[in-house]
Order: sequence, then C-alpha cells, then structure tokens
Amino acid sequence: MAVCSNVNGDKKHWWFTQRKLVDKYIKDAKTLMASEELNDVTSAVHLLDAALSMSPRLETALELKARSLLFLRRFKEVADMLQDYIPSLKLTANEEEASPPSSEGSSSSSSSRDGVKLLPDASLRESSFKCFSVSDLTKKVMAGICKKCDKEGQWRYVVLGQACCYLGLMEDAMVLLQTGKRLASAEFRRRSICWSDDSFTLLSESSSTSPPRNLTEGENFTHLLAHIKLLLRRRAAAIAALDAGLYSESIRHFSKIVDGRRPAPQGFLAECYMHRATAYRSAGRIAEAIADCNKTLALEPSCIQALETRAALLETVRCYPDSLHDLEHLKLLYNTILRDRKLPGPAWKRHNVKYREIPGKLCVLTTKTQKLKQKIANGETGNVDYYGLIGVRRGCTRSELDRAHLLLCLRYKPDRASSFIDRCEFTDQNEVDSVRDRAKMSSLLLYRLIQKGYAAVKGIIAEEAEAAEKRRKNAAAVQAPVQTPMHKVEEQKAVKKAVMVKITEFAEPKALEKSKITENTEPKPVNSNAYQGVFCRDLAAVGNLLTRAGFNHPIPVKYEALTC
Repeated sequence: MAVCSNVNGDKKHWWFTQRKLVDKYIKDAKTLMASEELNDVTSAVHLLDAALSMSPRLETALELKARSLLFLRRFKEVADMLQDYIPSLKLTANEEEASPPSSEGSSSSSSSRDGVKLLPDASLRESSFKCFSVSDLTKKVMAGICKKCDKEGQWRYVVLGQACCYLGLMEDAMVLLQTGKRLASAEFRRRSICWSDDSFTLLSESSSTSPPRNLTEGENFTHLLAHIKLLLRRRAAAIAALDAGLYSESIRHFSKIVDGRRPAPQGFLAECYMHRATAYRSAGRIAEAIADCNKTLALEPSCIQALETRAALLETVRCYPDSLHDLEHLKLLYNTILRDRKLPGPAWKRHNVKYREIPGKLCVLTTKTQKLKQKIANGETGNVDYYGLIGVRRGCTRSELDRAHLLLCLRYKPDRASSFIDRCEFTDQNEVDSVRDRAKMSSLLLYRLIQKGYAAVKGIIAEEAEAAEKRRKNAAAVQAPVQTPMHKVEEQKAVKKAVMVKITEFAEPKALEKSKITENTEPKPVNSNAYQGVFCRDLAAVGNLLTRAGFNHPIPVKYEALTC
C-alpha cells in the first residue's frame, strides 16, 4: 500500500507541476500581449507554443495563440491552425467524398447538415458521470451554463473570420463573422436577462471590466463585416453583368473594387483582376486584358487561369513566342502539381481547377505547345496583329492611333506599374518587394510591345498616305488629256491675237509709204472712210475689224498685196 501511495503521490506531484508551469506560461503570455508591442507579442507566442507542447488541447492557450498571430498579421498560420473549421474547406471535402455515385445521396445530406458547423460535436467529447454537488450547481448558475449553448471554441468565429478576410476568403469570412456576431448578441441578451445586479456580486464585478474590451472588438469586426459585404455585393454585380454580356458595366464594377479608397485583401484583389481581364477580353480590349493578367500573376504567381488567359490573348494577336513562354510555364506548373499530388499552396487556398482535371489539361497543353513551335519554325513570328493589341480599327487615322497609344502609355507605362500595390492589403509584408518586381517586369514587356506596335502601325499609316497621294496624282494625270483641248484653244486664241497685233503694227507704216508714192505719181480719188490694211488670211484680224466697226455697218477695205 505504501508503494501504491508513493506512486500515486508521484503522479499527482508531476501533474500539478505541469499544470502550474502551463498556467505560468499563459499568465506571462497574457501580460506580454497586454503591452501590444510586436516583440512582446512574439515572445508570448513562444510561451504559448511551450504551453501547447505540454497541453495540446488547452482551449485558453489555443485562443491566445490565435489572437497573437492575428495581431502579428500572420494570417496564414491562423488559417493553418484552424483550417478544420473553415466552412468552404469542409464543403469541398464533403463534395469530394460525395463524388462516387453510390454515396451521392447520403453524403449530400450529411454535407448540408454539418457543412458549416465549426464547433466540435458534443457527442465526440468525453463525458463522465459526476455526483450531485451544491458547489458545482452554484458555479454552473453563476457562469450561465445551464441556459446557454455550447460556448467552447466560440472565439474561433471571430478570429478565424478576420484571418479569412485578409486571406481573400470573403465568403468564409462573412459566414464566420456573422455567426460570431449573432452568438455574441445572443450571449449578451442572455447575460442581461439571467445576470441581474442583485443576484451575484461576482458577475457585476466581472461585467464592469469586460465591456470596454468587448465593445472595441465588436466594433472592429462589425466594420470589417460591413466592408466585406460591400465588396461581395460589388463583385456579385460585376459577375452578373459579365454573364449578361454587359462588359463595360462589369468593368466599371470591378474597377470600383480594385481602385477603391480602402485597400482590399491580396487574394480577393487578384481574383477581381482576373475577372476584369475576362471582361476586357470579351470586349476586345487586348492590351488591358494582358495588363490585368500581369497584375494577377504579380499577386499570385501560380494562378493557372491567369497564365491560360494571357497565353490565349498573346496567341490571338499572333505574338507566338510570348504565348509559348506562358504555355511552357503552365506546363511546368502542371508537372509540379502531378509530382506533389496536390494543388499549389495550402489546403484552404482556392483554385479554379481540380486535381483530377490536371492530366487532361496537360495533354491539351502539350498539343498546343507543339503547334506553336511549328508556327514559329515556319517563320510566322513577324505577322503580329498590332491593330488588335492597341485597340484600333484597320485603316484608322493618325489621330485615332495617337489617342489610343497615349491612353495606353498613361495607364501602363513602367513607372506606374506598381501603383496598384498601394491599394492592396498583403498577408505578408515581406512579399511586397517581390510583387513590385514582378509587376514592373511584366509591365515593361507589355510597354515595349505597345511601342513596337505603335511604330509598326504608324509606318503602315504613312505608307498608306503615300500610296493614296500617288494614286491621286495618277488620277490627275489621267484626267489631264481630257481637259487639254479647251486650254489649247484659249492659248491659240491668245497667240493669234498677239501675232495679229504685231502684223498690223508692221504693215501700217509700209502702207502709208506706198500711199504717199501713189499720191505723188498718179493722184486718184480715195475714200476717206475706207480702212487700209493688208491681205491676211487669218480670221482673227477679220474679227478684230468687225469688233471695231460693229456687225451691222459695211466696212470699206482697201487690200494691197504684201510680200514678206
């Protein structure tokens, strides 16, 4: 019996020692967290890790660690720690289990029952029989356990909801925060009904210290919930407009999200850029769609949909080398997924494809890559559709080209490539530099492509203008022989008139001399009214004489032969 008592005594002493050490760690962690300094909160996380190594399921230590990580903005660690309670992850797991046709009905019903259940099931926890005790009953009444639901783990709603919001899981964040807010309101009403000031003095003392902190936290996640609802409403309106074919309206709604005053989470912003790129592509605005794909890949380098869309856009404008580069990157990503047997990123990260679709996509991608290589080998790399890239029609004027080029340069020049980072809320601040570098590199490549397209289209417009000028000159030369006879008649009239004037000036002195000679030798009666001229066969001279005397008067003319 002594040995047994000693053994029991040793076990009791060891248990109390561990429990006291864990309590000491938790107490010190709370003190460090109260200072709200980064170094102190980091030290508190280390203390809580030590406490959890001794007692892995201690609820207080889990809550404090989750809140500390949330304060340090280490949202991914919070999601990894509480990923079993993310609603969409549980629904996805249930859908994968329900994929066989035999268990489709039963699994769908079970997923609808506990798909969004976050707290552990009460039937799974150990329950032990306890004898009736007045002290235990008093404690239960004071704590309000007899009239409330299971409170264990309710902090997960608020903490995990905030972490999901900053990770871009907006639907999960809205569900979690709404549930936490509803449970907090119900708990507050229950306390206001069950706990009166004259019932238990201990409750009034505890309530006097807790409300300020609870109100501050409640106001924070209430504002966060309102912001989440606003973003989700705008995204729903944009997607509805995109499905209805109203591309400009969809672009306007997505632009409100990405250009908003309040920063949006990184994952959610990447998703909105991807949707807006789809709207730009449907509207025929190739450069804008490529720019949004570049931003998506800068925020999420492993986004499969962005790589596929950008490769298709570059292939549309017949820029085959760049399209082949994206397809090779996508092929490498598919091979990595098949090697690791999972999609890139953590389990809670969303993807537009499923793992079972990857082998089929890889086969299609291999065939497309071979076709592009064949086109490049045939020398089809120089026939790029720069009109479609810049967004102008064929046969456009120089002013239209300059206007489109100016707008693209103002939007996507490399100096402004990283301006969208200011409106993005990153999960990890260490990623900002890498995101900025990726954005500048992709924007520089797009800007060079736009400049090359502008120079090519401007040269084509100049050549078309020269060809039009040549055609105009040729047409004028063809029309010139038709107009020449009239000009020649006028010129001939002017020449004949000048010749007639010179002939008359030269003939008048000769005629005068001859008349004098005849007068001296043989006087004859001469008509004074007669005109003395010379014999001329030119009709211009006759016309001149007619104009002098009039058409209705006789003209006495004396003709004399003149030898030249």
